This record gives sequence, C-alpha cells and structure tokens, in this order.
Amino acid sequence: MEDIVLIGYFISLLILFVFGLHGFIMIFYHQKYRDVKHVPKNQIDTDSQVTIQLPLYNEIYVVERLINATCNIDYPKDKMEIQVLDDSTDETVDVVAKIVESKQKEGFDIHHIRRGSREGFKAGALKEGLKNAKGEYIAIFDADFIPHPDFLKKTLSFFTDDRVGMVQTRWEHLNGDYSILTKAQALALDGHFVIEQTVRNKAGFFINFNGTGGVWRKSCIEDAGNWHADTLTEDLDLSYRAQLKGWRFVFLKDFTSPAELPSEINALKAQQFRWTKGAIETSKKILPLIWKSKVPMRIKLQATFHLTNNLVFPFILLAAILNVPLIFVKNSGSHGAYFALMSVFVLAFISSFLFYLYSQKDIRADWRKKIVLFPLFMAGSMGFAVNNSRAVIEGLLSRKSEFVRTPKFKVENESDDWKKHRKYTNRKIGLSVYVELLMAIYCLIGIAASIYFLEIAALPFQILFFLGFAFVSITSIRHALAKG
Repeated sequence: MEDIVLIGYFISLLILFVFGLHGFIMIFYHQKYRDVKHVPKNQIDTDSQVTIQLPLYNEIYVVERLINATCNIDYPKDKMEIQVLDDSTDETVDVVAKIVESKQKEGFDIHHIRRGSREGFKAGALKEGLKNAKGEYIAIFDADFIPHPDFLKKTLSFFTDDRVGMVQTRWEHLNGDYSILTKAQALALDGHFVIEQTVRNKAGFFINFNGTGGVWRKSCIEDAGNWHADTLTEDLDLSYRAQLKGWRFVFLKDFTSPAELPSEINALKAQQFRWTKGAIETSKKILPLIWKSKVPMRIKLQATFHLTNNLVFPFILLAAILNVPLIFVKNSGSHGAYFALMSVFVLAFISSFLFYLYSQKDIRADWRKKIVLFPLFMAGSMGFAVNNSRAVIEGLLSRKSEFVRTPKFKVENESDDWKKHRKYTNRKIGLSVYVELLMAIYCLIGIAASIYFLEIAALPFQILFFLGFAFVSITSIRHALAKG
C-alpha cells in the first residue's frame, strides 16, 4: 500500500511539476520580448464595412448596457452593422426587440436575429449571423462586455496587414475588486492575458481568440472552415484551425475591453467547467492536426502545452487525496531518499508565483496589493479541482453536454448586489459540492496529522488544500441558498 501511495504521489507531482515549470519558459520569453510592440502599418480606412455580433441567451440584466455601449462605438453608422444574435427563451426577447427598434429609429443598422432553436449554441448563433453579415470584419462581444468607443479604430488598424486574421484585446475587469472571488479571478485572467497571450503572440506561437473582445477578418473565419459546434470552446477551436491555415493573429495587451467577472461561485463553476471541458475536447480534435502539420517543432510543443494544461486538475485532486496517507508513510522512516527528492517539486510553486507576479507588475501600479492574494488564488485553484477534474474526464470520454452560459448580474462596484438578480442563478447543491466538503474535512485531518508528527514542511500545502475545498464548498452552498 505504501508503494502505491508513493508512486501515485510522485506521478501527480511530476505532472504538476512539468506544467508548473512551463511558467519559467513564459517568464523567459516575457523578458526577451518585453520591448516588442505591435504597431499597425497604416491607419484603417473607415470605409471598411464592419459587422458587430452580440450573441445572447437570457441576459435581461445586462443586454441594454451591452447594446448601448456597442452603439456608442465611434465609427460611421452607415459602415457599422450590429447583429443581436438572440437565442433567449425568456423576457429578454421583448427587451431586446424594444431596444433594437429604438436604435433603428436613431439610424443604426441593427438587427434582432432569432433562430428556431439553440442548435450549436453560441457557435451556431455566430455561424447563422455570418451568413448575412455585411462586414468585411466581424467584431464579437459577449453580454457582459462594455466596449470602449475607440475599439474599432484601435483594432482595425492592424488589418492593413493582409496576413492578419484576428485581433484580440485584453480583458479588463469591471468588478475585479468586488469580492475575494472576483479578485482571485482577476489575478488568474491577468496571468493568462498579460503573460500567456502576450508572450505567445510576440514569440510567434499560436494564441487563441478569447470568445469576445476581438475582431475577425470574415474571410479568415470562412477559410478556416467557419464556426464548429463539436466542442464547448468554439473560439479556441477556430483559432487553431485559422493559424494552421497560415493566418496571423495580433494580441493587444495595452488596449482593453472591460467586462464583468462572475460574482457568484456557481456561475463561475459553470464557466470553469465549460472552459476546461472544451479545451480538452479541442485538444483531442486539434493536436493530431498540429503534429501532422509543417509548423516548426517549437510551435508544436507550445501548442501542446497550451491545449493540454487543464490535465493538471485530476492530478491536483490526486495529490490532495494522497497528501494525508503520505504523512503516515513518511513517519514510518523508511523512505528518506524519496522525500528528499520530492523537495525539488517546490520549484513549480515558485514558477507559478513568479508568473503571476510579473503579470501584475506589468499592468498594475498597486501590484504589491494584488500579488498578496496569490496564496488565496492557489487555494482556490485547488478547491476547483473536483469541478474541473470532472470536466477533464468528461472531455476525455467524449461525453457531450449543453453549453451552459455564465449568468451576469450587472455588478460593477461594491454597492451592487448580485443576490437581487436571482433569476439565472443555480439554486441546486450538486453532488460535487458534497465531495468538496468531504475533501475539506479530509484535508483537515491531514493538517492535524502534520501537527501531531511535527511535519511542519507539509503544513502549508495541507492548509492550502483545506482552505480551497472549504471555501469552494461552503461558498457554493451559501450562494445557492442566498436570498435576495
């Protein structure tokens, strides 16, 4: 039994170690290319026809904010078409119809597009809208976004290079300081955008369209095979197919698109489940194409890391389970060399810390206040291991599931209260929540055992696992039962 625990734990940490050390590679490229700037060849001609697509599904709280912000974009009305791709099944339909009618009277070329079904979910809606889109360029915004007025003028300039097929902007956070939950999300997303997206783009690796806050060249979408609905991350899928076709993408770190972060944990869980499962589905579909392609080996390797990094979640969960018996195995006194070797895995933790440290220093004047949240972010990542491991397993087993969109509550500052908008929240307490609660109790036993055997070095990670599972499970229950 001891051997099973030791081997299982070693494999788990080895996987986490490999993916964790990739952060050092990102930091290396970040430093190497930090002075590289994306500069458009020329300013865009505002004679270019643009279509802005706004895919919606039951977004009564934020749809007016979205449409108003879109209509405020500084671009000639006769050159800007707006498609409200509305798959809603509630009173959002009537709200959208009234807003669209009002905007049409103001002279906007705006259309309320309804389908007979939700077939293909978001991918299906985007594809349907593309059939009649007038624009040479296609901008896309999800319901929680508020585009800046100069969005099109900033992004379209880069399409003066005929090889550019997509321009993605960095997400900014309307409610990043709303709660511990949104602060942790903001830290995680900043790491993705400021380091991962920026580094990959500058170093010539493949990046992904993030589903919103970006602009496509219409011919690029069509050349890459259009939107597919066979994964839950249609944006990631199309991005790789387009770049394999030779199209170049541009990521703008210094121009942002503000958006609302999920302020309710069960909404965040649904979002994380969709992103995680969709990435696994996409990796199964796309990786064989990448390795058969003629792109350089360094791009193939980076793409593999990019598309498979969600595989860490089952190994985080396994490490949490094996952490407790490991305390007792260590105190049997017969595996000293093994535990001495295991100490090297702390480098993965250091790599992750530096990764997020550099991301905050790059964009935040108050980065010291932000990076203090790193232990809480790590604990939260561990706490999401049950939710995201299930997503990984379902993705690997090719189990199909519905595209569950993330509800938005128009929460922009501390005075806003998401609990007043309970219409779209999940009030069910699923089985995974009870598993998370049991894991919290189990990890508490690990803390007690570490203290009893004076295994002080084991305490920090035992505590992080406990705090992560306890916070995620208890907050899930609190938010599900909260009254507005």
